[in-house]
Amino acid sequence: MGYTYEQLSAMNVTQLRAIATGLEHEAVHGFSTMHKDKLIPALCVALGIEGHKHHQVVGINKTTVKTEIRALKKQRAEALASKQHDAYHEILHKIHELKNKLRRATG
Repeated sequence: MGYTYEQLSAMNVTQLRAIATGLEHEAVHGFSTMHKDKLIPALCVALGIEGHKHHQVVGINKTTVKTEIRALKKQRAEALASKQHDAYHEILHKIHELKNKLRRATG
């Protein structure tokens, strides 16, 4: 059965060790003495799944926001090179706002 990182994180150590029993992989060698925080990454390697939680952005278009941030970073570099400090700080503030908007939309 294919597992996801979220499913493995929700399981207790006994259940994780039962999964590791059926695996012949170097990463789960010594699984019977591993704690949950070490066993989950080992199982992820052995099962070939990504070992981190994926966050979903809800309510905004992540690609558009990131494109705006990249464009603002170019403008920031130009403002810094031309020593326009007021414009530089204004651009920094816009980047900060966009990043916060992205973080708030992440569920």
